[in-house]
Amino acid sequence: MITLKANKLFQWNLPITEKAADVMRTFGITIQRLKNNAIEHRCEIKISAGQVCYITGASGSGKSVILREFYNSFSSGEKINIDQIPLPDDATCADCIDGGVLDTLKNLSIAGLTDVFCVLNSPANLSDGQKYRYRIAKALASDKKYIFADEFCSGLDRVMAAVISCNVRKHAERSQKTFILASAHDDLLCDLRPDVIVIKHLAGEAEIIYKN
Repeated sequence: MITLKANKLFQWNLPITEKAADVMRTFGITIQRLKNNAIEHRCEIKISAGQVCYITGASGSGKSVILREFYNSFSSGEKINIDQIPLPDDATCADCIDGGVLDTLKNLSIAGLTDVFCVLNSPANLSDGQKYRYRIAKALASDKKYIFADEFCSGLDRVMAAVISCNVRKHAERSQKTFILASAHDDLLCDLRPDVIVIKHLAGEAEIIYKN
């Protein structure tokens, strides 16, 4: 079991232009009030291998901040961010996924990418939803122990998102990889069955819920 900590303070420190001053006068805002409005994002969780952490909350609450702080806790050799996986245009999806044919097809299937014409297409030529699913498959096939994803399945239709969430849960238990995911959607909780839920509130507080 490891402990992950996030502690990020955003302080206001910007130049007061003539336009900014006009806006401040319009709304009766002082410089001191702007500085006092700084929001601190703090969170601490405990998580073990094979578990899933799901960070959720309203848009603008700081989910991505918490995710980035957790991500920065690990060395580059043990983590992967789904959003940063490149999309080659000179090879098929099958050739871009590590492993043998059966393992490759299995990981693509877990990610919901089962159409053979997609599998034999290049990642760069896929639709946006298919590109996202390719990235999930690529992360699953990697040797990284910690898999991160912001806006997890947010751009997918909700049926596909639920299927992938269920598959990710099973993969985490089987592979003992740790998933740290963030999304404003809370409809995936039943399928993802996260071990740790972080509910990020707009005021800056983070509520932590453990399954056990």
